[in-house]
Amino acid sequence: MTICDLTQFYSPFSGGVRRYVAEKASHLEAAGDRHLLIIPGEKTERRVNGLQTIYTIESPLVSRTARYRALLNLNLVEEALEREKPDLIESGDPYQVAWKAQASGRALGIPTIGFYHSHFPDAVLRSVAKYFGSISVMMAEEIGRRYVTNLYNRFERTLVPSAGLSELLRSWGLENVETLELGVDTGLFFPDAKRGRAARLGLGWPTDRQVLLYVGRLNPDKNVKRLLETFALLHRSDPGRFHLVVVGDGMLRGALLHLREETDSVSWMQFCSGSAELADIYRAADLFVHPGVKETFGLVTLESQACGTPVVGIRGSYMDAINFSGLHNWSSDNSAEALAEAIRSVANADLPASGLRAAASVGSRYAWKDVFERLFTIYRGVIASYNP
Repeated sequence: MTICDLTQFYSPFSGGVRRYVAEKASHLEAAGDRHLLIIPGEKTERRVNGLQTIYTIESPLVSRTARYRALLNLNLVEEALEREKPDLIESGDPYQVAWKAQASGRALGIPTIGFYHSHFPDAVLRSVAKYFGSISVMMAEEIGRRYVTNLYNRFERTLVPSAGLSELLRSWGLENVETLELGVDTGLFFPDAKRGRAARLGLGWPTDRQVLLYVGRLNPDKNVKRLLETFALLHRSDPGRFHLVVVGDGMLRGALLHLREETDSVSWMQFCSGSAELADIYRAADLFVHPGVKETFGLVTLESQACGTPVVGIRGSYMDAINFSGLHNWSSDNSAEALAEAIRSVANADLPASGLRAAASVGSRYAWKDVFERLFTIYRGVIASYNP
């Protein structure tokens, strides 16, 4: 079996899609199957690494910080598919690449499925709500629904990372939904207090403060502005108690650096080198804070809990379903004041004990091995039943 992942949601630094694709390639290779990856890059080239073949297609940057690119040369996509002849194509974003995946799949007789990594109509609605009135929001919502159903009903299957989002998409008229929650590598992400203390000293984080951690893109869609506002409030109200660590880059880098200069209580890492380093970063923190309100899953919150570091956030996103640190402690309101109060409340509890309970729940339910067993069963069913 040869599986192709085709997406422009791919940064060389980090990201949930990148980790999902890397884990999948590893599990395919372990099963003796081939993996084909087609992504945008700095230059056009083909690389072979064991059973994985990677095509990068020269594409312009759309984010100089997170290094995301727009894959525009769609002819090279079809040339790669025609040369490699995969058994199935999985499209990982909802824009021009998804339409090309479907068109090329039909032309070459290859079944295509989509993975709904991002609930992108929400981003459109936020922009419309900011600049236009309620009628425009209603119109944009209807256009978004029609676009989603028109695009994703053309796939053989649509993989969705949370049951709640699957229900919403079915109510919109999507007929081919398969819920596939993501997972963690429990061989890498597990509690280890000794390694956590060593990592904290090595990273130079303070040992006399509670370290709050955020890992992810520094972009408005992640509600990072709310996180920065919250920490500024905590710094004023609880001086000397908290230290903020941010791992990631994006449009709000300037605001983060300004907060660092203003408070002298912020550490920033543009990216980390790999999963093992990331696991130690999770272990070294006292509490993970995720301000997202539009998350489709929230892989970083699962990884943090797997390492024994509890999580606090804002209730109301699909991330609620994977919180094992106590949802009652999360903020019920998307405001700096409410999130700061939630952080204080959780930080007063026994964080190591809460983290160990969360890690046990994650480890028993979210191993990648189980995720990919289900996914590969879906793949084989689609390939076997496909009628070009």
